[in-house]
Amino acid sequence: MTTADTPSAPFTELVNLASRLLGAGVVATNEDTFADAENLLVAEPAEFRPHTFGHKGQIMDGWESKRRRGVSAERPHPTDEDHDWTIVRLGAAGVVHGVIVDTAHFTGNYPESASVEAASVPGHPSPEELQDARWATIVPRTALKGDTAHGFAVADGTRYTHVRLNIFPDGGVARLRVHGEVLPDPRELDGLTFDLAAQEYGGVAEAASDRYFSSPHNLNAPGRATVMGDGWETRRRRDKANDWVQIALAGGGEVLAAEVDTSCFVANAPGWADLIGFDASTGADPADGPWFELLPRTRLQPDTRHRFRLDAGRPVTHVRINVYPDGGLARLRLTGRLTEAGRTALVRRWFDALPAAEAVAALTGAGVAAEEAAALTAARPVADPATAATVVRSLLGG
Repeated sequence: MTTADTPSAPFTELVNLASRLLGAGVVATNEDTFADAENLLVAEPAEFRPHTFGHKGQIMDGWESKRRRGVSAERPHPTDEDHDWTIVRLGAAGVVHGVIVDTAHFTGNYPESASVEAASVPGHPSPEELQDARWATIVPRTALKGDTAHGFAVADGTRYTHVRLNIFPDGGVARLRVHGEVLPDPRELDGLTFDLAAQEYGGVAEAASDRYFSSPHNLNAPGRATVMGDGWETRRRRDKANDWVQIALAGGGEVLAAEVDTSCFVANAPGWADLIGFDASTGADPADGPWFELLPRTRLQPDTRHRFRLDAGRPVTHVRINVYPDGGLARLRLTGRLTEAGRTALVRRWFDALPAAEAVAALTGAGVAAEEAAALTAARPVADPATAATVVRSLLGG
């Protein structure tokens, strides 16, 4: 058996958009008498403790609905369309690349089948407003097995804010993971300085020299590390090389300050670190370079948050932290602002991924005439520089 936290498909290397660390939450469910739907989003793998009974039966670490019945003694069974559901607000809106529906420890009470739908509803919608949203099927109804992590690749380039898990006709699911690419609303970031490396804004730890003890994705995770396992840690090097993590930023920008955090790493922090940057907006590939210095090799202290002001001016799309010779880091924060090119690229990616009706509404809400808004939306993906400039100017001004 695999678990939802076992990388079994490429999409599991992407951010879990349904993570509570990012702010995900269960906003509505029709039925969770046996076990709370909120358990679907727990970060740790599901556990099973035999013979732990409450007044409703065996206590399960997951979401479990009561048994459905028919309408009469003559029709005791539910229909094929009878089902239970839970709506999850994604912690960060984005493009979904894969879903895991994990029935761990549900062996005689798992659903016969399940499907997953997604919707894009801006703002802070109520459960009633979500029920009336336009839902798209991203995982068709599929038969499930008990005690199994089911992985489903999703080929849909739309940006979504919510997902709905449907189970047929009833039963229990331990965990739900929604992996994808974070795509923030550029209108919320325009003109601000923020952590360009942060997962919640679209930063991705896309490569690392070593991930033996823990994942490099922890480096740009939300919040502070509370234990060593919350960070990134390498095995002990026995050669003369060094370890590193490469992060693709949320957008092209200027990095104004860095925080290199070794909190909780007391006896295994790196001795030194440096930061180098790369600008992919030139058309070059990070694998080919050239990389340039942002922070020279600097001594680190164990269990310490190191803060550095950096020289602004040179745009970057990728940053690599090198640690010498090995060890662990809790977090890396890169405070900065989007460049004009980064701002334009983010708007284009976001606008291209919106559902058509939402794209039109965003433009008309910014004062664009309905006919022009419809034409700009129909012309997606935005490739022409003049069209891109019109969209950016309309949505962000300037």
